Amino acid sequence: MSAPVLILGGSGGVGSALARALSSRGTPVHLFGRDRERLEAVAAQAKDAPFSVVDVTDTEALQEAVGAASQEDDGVAGLAYCVGSIVLKPLKRATSEDYLTAFRLNALGAALAVQAAEPALRKARGSVVLFSTIAAGSGFTNHSVIAAAKGAVESLSRSLAADLAPDVRVNCIAPSLMQTPMGEPLTRNETVAESIAKLHPVPRLGEAQDAASLAAFLLGPDAGWITGQVLPMDGGRSTLRVKG
Repeated sequence: MSAPVLILGGSGGVGSALARALSSRGTPVHLFGRDRERLEAVAAQAKDAPFSVVDVTDTEALQEAVGAASQEDDGVAGLAYCVGSIVLKPLKRATSEDYLTAFRLNALGAALAVQAAEPALRKARGSVVLFSTIAAGSGFTNHSVIAAAKGAVESLSRSLAADLAPDVRVNCIAPSLMQTPMGEPLTRNETVAESIAKLHPVPRLGEAQDAASLAAFLLGPDAGWITGQVLPMDGGRSTLRVKG
């Protein structure tokens, strides 16, 4: 059996899409998430993939679970940290706990997961994919909490790429708003969703499969000379102005 890809947040929109994409290509996956029932459903769609129930904010449990899943003879082919949050608040309402919780979930969890899997990733000369947001590189109102945490993820990605070179590649995907369960509070209103979609040069919202396809590419051998990069996946919103 070939080395697996570890998918943290494996029951979420992007994580589950990535699990299905990789397993359909014959790449084994190991899923991690908080909800056993949802993990079981995704595992059934991914050729009965093994899974671990864990809260990534429980640092000891996270490292133990990732370490246990990394004990394969062939090492670990990849790690995708598809965990995230969307916290939108004006600065005057943001609390210290908002910032700390977002950092623990998005950045600290990613760092500790990679740390636990490092020996196995090196053994298989694997690849890591983390997730940011275009709000980390573009100033949006009410985004200070999540932009601060995801900005840390982008810097972490570059630092890990340097630390783990040349054995392990590390890259980061920075999406715009996607139609996933995480984005549902913003997309459930059709009028709001349409107005946000029109802000993109490619005038639609992202789909989980968009992110999963890019992540699968970065995890695979065709991306063998790509590391230390933050790749926008945003319909051109972060770089293009096609109106006015």
